[in-house]
Amino acid sequence: MKYSGWPDPGELVVGRIDEIEDFGVFVDMLEYEDKRGLCHISEVASGWIKNVRDHVNEGQTVVAKVLEVDESSQQVDLSIKDVNDHQRKEKIQEWKNEQKADNWMELAFGEDLDDETYAAIANEFLAEFGSMYDGFEQAAIHGTEALEDTDLSEEEIEQIVQTARENVSVPYVNVTGYVDLSVPTADGVDVIKEALQAAEGNGEIPEEVELEVTYVGSPEYRIRVRAPDYKTAESHLEESADRASAVVADHGGSGEYHRERNTDEE
Repeated sequence: MKYSGWPDPGELVVGRIDEIEDFGVFVDMLEYEDKRGLCHISEVASGWIKNVRDHVNEGQTVVAKVLEVDESSQQVDLSIKDVNDHQRKEKIQEWKNEQKADNWMELAFGEDLDDETYAAIANEFLAEFGSMYDGFEQAAIHGTEALEDTDLSEEEIEQIVQTARENVSVPYVNVTGYVDLSVPTADGVDVIKEALQAAEGNGEIPEEVELEVTYVGSPEYRIRVRAPDYKTAESHLEESADRASAVVADHGGSGEYHRERNTDEE
């Protein structure tokens, strides 16, 4: 997605050097339509510069800081030297992510998607998530629920979610905990089976969460949870143990949740 407006002073922009002069370099700002900036020789690199070409090349992709914008004269002053390595890497990654999101928009709505519709959908993403990429990522993780507060139509939401789940690589975290289950009655085995089914959620675990319960050694059971973030993972881990403990408690047994594996009997 390319913006039709102007960048703000202090903003970091991705550009491609398309012309080098003795006094500086001209930069085609890749995130903005038909916008070009000038990086004076004094802003190309720190220290005294004898030859600009010793520091940059034509066609090189750079990250620059916007120093000043004069819309009346169509001039944008840039600085390459004011961007540190961390900022450069972060901005390039953000730019690459938005390029991916741009491709996903085409996959979701077709190559003939008109500019007005594209802008309307993109603006919904920007308003709700801050970027198109984050919008697709949330759609991949949480499905239609992630987009329910937007003004997108049901059909648009379905297309976005389907495309997101087919193309977005979602970051996941894994957590593990343990629960000790014991039932001092004759039907203890059946109660434990019921408790384990409860621990696994009885088919009601959200799509974005994977939960597995396995036997370790009497009376210990391992619970593994895979989820999009630690808060969600930890929540489902504890809820799983609580469900199992509640079942055995109803039958006179006991359940105890702990994060580390017991090794007392090893």
